[in-house]
Amino acid sequence: MPLDADDFARLYDRHAGELLAFLVRRTYDPDAGVDLLAETFAAAFEDRAQFRGTGSDAARAWLYGVARHRLIDFVRRGHVERRALSRLGVERRALTDAEYDRIEDLAASQTLRDQLAGQLETLAVDQRDVLRLRIVEERPYAEVAHMLGISEQTARARTSRALRALRESPTFADLLEVTDHA
Repeated sequence: MPLDADDFARLYDRHAGELLAFLVRRTYDPDAGVDLLAETFAAAFEDRAQFRGTGSDAARAWLYGVARHRLIDFVRRGHVERRALSRLGVERRALTDAEYDRIEDLAASQTLRDQLAGQLETLAVDQRDVLRLRIVEERPYAEVAHMLGISEQTARARTSRALRALRESPTFADLLEVTDHA
């Protein structure tokens, strides 16, 4: 079922914030995240008639697929092209300090990311791999299982064990306490 303009506006209202955080967490750059968000919605708007899913979950998944493609292009190029904005005739304004700070808050601080990366290194390789795919890349368990050559049940069990190991780590508990007070 193709998305009409009203459906697309609701999709933006519901998911722009979480999608921006998703993109910033992966680029570590709020400016790039904003550019990628604009590119994602411009591309999705242009292709909205091709959407064939039904329901909000399918629309969200489709939108994240579009965002992942933009992110892959960003990584390959090393910078964000301004195609989407120029197609729409919009000039990108610079982020204010308050906007920049808010986006960084959404994506968590660099220090916290560094500390969390250190904690992930303490896990076994199979647990790190499953967390990267399931939690960081937000892939469904079936896809995680296929990519790792394991059963879906094993993927779920490894994810659960890895998350439990992180939760039980004293350093990770300290990280959670820091984020609660931020």
